[in-house]
Amino acid sequence: MSAAVVNKKRKRDSSPEPRFVVSTSSLGKTGPLLVSYPAVSPPQSTHFKCYARKKSKTEAEDGKEDQRNLLVVGETKAVEFTTNDEETQKAADSGCRYLIAVHNKRTGETSLIPSSKSPQILSHTVKALKSLPVSAAPSKLQYLAAKNALGETFGTKKQKASIRAQERNRIDVSAMEGVMNYVMDSIDKGAEGLMTAEETKEAADSNRLIPPFSAEATDPADIYPLHSIIPEAEWKALSIAPFDAASDMKQKKAMLPYQRSSWVNEHLKNLDTSTSKNKKNIKILLYISALLAFRQAGFKPIDKEKLYERLSAVPSITVDSFLNRFAEQPRGQTSFQMTTATGTNLLTHIFALCLKVDGFATNTKVIAHDLSMPVTQVNDLFKSLGCKITKLSDKERAQLGLAASAAEDKRAVLTAPVEFPKPRLRKKNK
Repeated sequence: MSAAVVNKKRKRDSSPEPRFVVSTSSLGKTGPLLVSYPAVSPPQSTHFKCYARKKSKTEAEDGKEDQRNLLVVGETKAVEFTTNDEETQKAADSGCRYLIAVHNKRTGETSLIPSSKSPQILSHTVKALKSLPVSAAPSKLQYLAAKNALGETFGTKKQKASIRAQERNRIDVSAMEGVMNYVMDSIDKGAEGLMTAEETKEAADSNRLIPPFSAEATDPADIYPLHSIIPEAEWKALSIAPFDAASDMKQKKAMLPYQRSSWVNEHLKNLDTSTSKNKKNIKILLYISALLAFRQAGFKPIDKEKLYERLSAVPSITVDSFLNRFAEQPRGQTSFQMTTATGTNLLTHIFALCLKVDGFATNTKVIAHDLSMPVTQVNDLFKSLGCKITKLSDKERAQLGLAASAAEDKRAVLTAPVEFPKPRLRKKNK
C-alpha cells in the first residue's frame, strides 16, 4: 500500500509545468467561436456550421473578418439553432470580448488564440411548430376576459370581488344607442344656465383685485385711467400749494402722510412745480403717501378719528374713500379692519399709480424694500396688473432718462393692450 502511494506521488511530481503560449497554428481567418444558449442547450453531438454574410467593400479591403457578420447554424432531430442577429449585435456593442485558450494535459501547455471573440447568441426553433400558422395577438377585450376568467377560477376573495365590481360598473355602449339622443338633449338643457366663455372672462376680470381697467386700450396710460384710481372729487380736493411754498426737501418731506418711503422721497426730490406735468406727479405722490400711511394704520383695528389726525395732509373725503374701498367694518363695532383682499387691492392701486409716475417701468426692488415685502411677492402683484418683469434696453432707458447703472435692474413694464397672466393648471396626481 505504501509503495503504491509513493508511485502515485512520483507521477504527480513528474507532470510537466504549466505554461502559456500564443497559438501560431493556421486555423483560418475565423477560427473557433463562442456561442451562448439562452434557453435550450443542444446535445454535445450536435454539428454546427458557420457561414459568412456578403462582405462590404471596406471589409474586403481590410481583409478582416467581423464576428457580427457570421451566422452559426446547427440542428438536432427536433430543434434548429440559429444566430440571433439582434442579441448578438447587443453583445458585441457591450464591449465585452473573450480570449479562447486550449489546454493540453499531456504537455501542460495552454495555447491562446491571438484574436478576441464576442459571443454568438443563438435562438432555437422547434421543427414541429414551424408549420403551424402564427396566431394573432389577443385584443384588449380578449385579454381582459381571459384575465377575469383566471381570476374567477384561481383568484382570492378580494380579487373576485374586484372583478365583479368592474363588471357592474362597465358601460354597455350598444345599449346606449337608443337613448343617446335623450342623453344629449338633457345635457343641452342642463347647460342652458351655464356661462359662455366671454361671460366667464368678464366675471373673472370683475373679480380681479386691481383698479378698473380698459382691455381695449392701445396706450399704457389709458389702461388704468387716473380717475378710476383717484376719484375726480378727491383729485380736485387735493392741494399741493404747501409744496410750492416749501424751501427745501426737508420741509416737503414733513408734509407727507408717510415719510419713510424711499421711492416717494426720491421722486419728490427730483420734481419741482414749474410744469403742469410735475404738479400732477406731485399730487399722485401725495396720494401714494396717504395710501401707504393708511396701509400702515390698517395692520391694527382702525379708529376713524385717529385716522383723520394721521392723514391730516389729505382732505377728509380721501380718508372716507380709503375706509370705504380698502377696509371693512365688522358688525357691531365702530373700528374698521383691513382684510387680505382689501390689502391686496390697496397695493395694486399704489402700484398702478407708481407706474404712471415712472413712465410705466417701475423698479420693484425699491418698492419691496419700502413695504418690507419679498421682491417676488411684489413682482407677482405687478404681474396681476398685466406687467412683465424684465430689464430695459438702452433705448428704453434713454427714453425714461435713466442712467447706465440701471441696466441690471429689473422693472415692471406695462404695455398695451394689457395681458393678464393665465391661471396655472395643477398637475394631476398619478
